[in-house]
Amino acid sequence: MLGMDHTTLETLISQFLTGQLPLAELLTLLTAEQTARLGHTELDLDRARRCGYPEVIFGANKTPAQLLDIAARMLESGHEVLITRVSDEHVAALLPRYANLRHNSAARTIRITPTNFAERTKYGLVTILTAGTTDLPVAEEARETADWMGCQTQLFSDIGVAGPQRLLAHLPAIQKSDAIVVAAGMEGALPSVVGGYVACPVIGVPTSVGYGVSFGGVTALLTMLNSCVANVTVVNIDAGFKGGYLAGLIAQRSQRSAS
Repeated sequence: MLGMDHTTLETLISQFLTGQLPLAELLTLLTAEQTARLGHTELDLDRARRCGYPEVIFGANKTPAQLLDIAARMLESGHEVLITRVSDEHVAALLPRYANLRHNSAARTIRITPTNFAERTKYGLVTILTAGTTDLPVAEEARETADWMGCQTQLFSDIGVAGPQRLLAHLPAIQKSDAIVVAAGMEGALPSVVGGYVACPVIGVPTSVGYGVSFGGVTALLTMLNSCVANVTVVNIDAGFKGGYLAGLIAQRSQRSAS
């Protein structure tokens, strides 16, 4: 029961008393370690219960040894591991340890599933679009994230506003989405165009792709923030993980509400 606050404890006891929470599950929650103190990292092992998904590990500036410690502890607790922004050194350290490791070099992500992890039924459709091929690393990070969350995903690349017929060719598939992530650099206009064709949230991810006064993605960010299309929202520059995570939450909740 390490670190459990009074509000959470009261909620669990109330759920048990009203029959919503079985005794065995209550005992498991009360005795489970909530924070793994690894010396270099305070690992949140309770996040899946509170927020629906385990803690995602940001790999940048962490050493391979630190990621090995974190991955081992998460797997021990039964969590599927997602590490973002990994380097070649990270991959070289982790790959020999885990036969079930999945590395997406474009997305710079690593996923590791526990050996007894049950295959999940995918539900909720997240569509990822890119304005250009150079936006693919950000889009792949979004796709890996949404897939890790248990969503169906589809990706359409290089369909920016310079050739609008390319977007129109994919509209029938895009319009089936529960949430859409659009990764775009340059002037960042694609999310607004997409938003005018669909009846679901569109999450714009500005990328640091562009010439001159693109200011490393700031131009695309400001364009997306100033969109007049009501169903468009925006995350930070190159934040593929954040866009994918928000889209995953929206898609899964949409499907649960419909079922």
